[in-house]
Amino acid sequence: MIAITGATGHLGLATINALLPKVAPTEIVAVVRDPQKAASTLPQGLTVRTGDYNDPASLLAAFQGVETVVLISSSELENDARIREHRNVIDAAKQAGVRHLIYTSIVNPSPESAFNASPSHFSTEEYLRASGLAYTVFRNTLYLDIIPMLVGEGKLPSSKLYSSAGDGKVSYGLRAEMGEALANVLTSEGHENQVYDIAPGPAYSFQDLAATLSEVTGQPVEYVSVSGEEIAAGMRQHQVPEPFVNLLLGMHQAMKNGEFAMPSTTFEQLLGRKPMDLKTYLTSVYGK
Repeated sequence: MIAITGATGHLGLATINALLPKVAPTEIVAVVRDPQKAASTLPQGLTVRTGDYNDPASLLAAFQGVETVVLISSSELENDARIREHRNVIDAAKQAGVRHLIYTSIVNPSPESAFNASPSHFSTEEYLRASGLAYTVFRNTLYLDIIPMLVGEGKLPSSKLYSSAGDGKVSYGLRAEMGEALANVLTSEGHENQVYDIAPGPAYSFQDLAATLSEVTGQPVEYVSVSGEEIAAGMRQHQVPEPFVNLLLGMHQAMKNGEFAMPSTTFEQLLGRKPMDLKTYLTSVYGK
């Protein structure tokens, strides 16, 4: 059996949807914190078990009879708390007799990263490698799906695109396609003790983003490079919570530093086709 943690989240659900054509739903264990949400979110026929990253006993129960666990990384914003949650999952998997654990990390994880989430991914990878479990690490890049958060939801709200990322580039990937790649790994052999960079080429700067938005909308969009302090002030004016301000500031700085510019052919190989590119995605969201 295959257990997917965070099963009602975006990536967990994408992975389950990609798995369903390949395996019987009864072979998929959806590990969730909220069974009521699961009832209204998940496809029918799955085995649903309650498991909370902060409750090791619930995780141990959820992993009984499971051969492979997909650990979808926690959305916890504080690094030490996220590390503790991930370790709880790894420990419970080992105790339950799980053979293989797949972890969704981030490209280029480092304790010195400007991106707040990166150090916890680095620490989790080290802990997983030392656990004795067979592992596969998906080092996921930033999602194409976050671009509307950076640009504006619904329709293009402005002729100017502001960022403190400078000329830094990002190898964006579509979340649903990452779920497909996970499903392909889960249903094929040869992935044990492997680390995969899930970051397609080419990488794009905010200047590229503005130019492509101009092309697909027919409206001129100008990229304006600003300081991190200006970005933070704008977010605070809109009452963005301080933890998210810090997260986004760190993300922009990491972009500027080139931490997400890691083009690799691995994603295409695991997916079995070319991943969605920036223009296709922006056309689907903002095109006429």
